[in-house]
Amino acid sequence: MTKNQIPLWEVFIRPRNGLAHKHCGSVHAADEVMALQAARDVYTRRGEGTSIWVVPSAAITASDPENKDENFEPALTKVYRHPTFYEIPDEVGHM
Repeated sequence: MTKNQIPLWEVFIRPRNGLAHKHCGSVHAADEVMALQAARDVYTRRGEGTSIWVVPSAAITASDPENKDENFEPALTKVYRHPTFYEIPDEVGHM
């Protein structure tokens, strides 16, 4: 990034009826306070969110989709990581 560029921030919103934040887009802002304000103005105009996260795009590291087999194949052999065969009691609520 050059000296005169405004940083790019990734925006994550937690919807009113959701449990997790979801990526909804990006904004340019000089700092985190301005990024939050811009994200609020752009992505929550109808009051649909309960929480906003902004993360500098430069701080995000992603895996390469071409390496999906080596990244995710080993988990398929460990069925205990995805216990779909357990019954969850109603008292537990969301898991």
